[in-house]
Amino acid sequence: MVLKNRIKRITGLSVFLIVVVLFSCEKMGLFVDCTRCEADEPIEAQISLRVSTDYGEAYVNIYQGYLEDSILVRSLRTSSETTFYLPVNKNYTFAARYIIAGNVYFAINSITPRVRYVKDQCDDPCYYVYDNEVDLRLKSWK
Repeated sequence: MVLKNRIKRITGLSVFLIVVVLFSCEKMGLFVDCTRCEADEPIEAQISLRVSTDYGEAYVNIYQGYLEDSILVRSLRTSSETTFYLPVNKNYTFAARYIIAGNVYFAINSITPRVRYVKDQCDDPCYYVYDNEVDLRLKSWK
């Protein structure tokens, strides 16, 4: 009887811990791509921006913080995947505008690039930047 209660408690605790780890607020995964590690702590993150390539150019505005804060950091026009650098540990909102057959469509996304110090997963301790990819592609409605 006592053994059954202990097994139930241990099983319940194990399931709870697994759920907490899998659904935590951090977007950082359990595994690190060691080829993207850096020896020195970066102050800027390389941001990878993906846009829809089927609709011509996208006009992208990058805001620091939330969109309603209207703190414009940068504007650009692109029709392919683009990379650039932004400071880490700040929230950024991206707004892409597409003009398709005279209609205007928007795609909005936000990220907070962060740095994690990794001691054990790679050959040498290093710094890993995560949450640095922005997807502003339009979903097909056809």
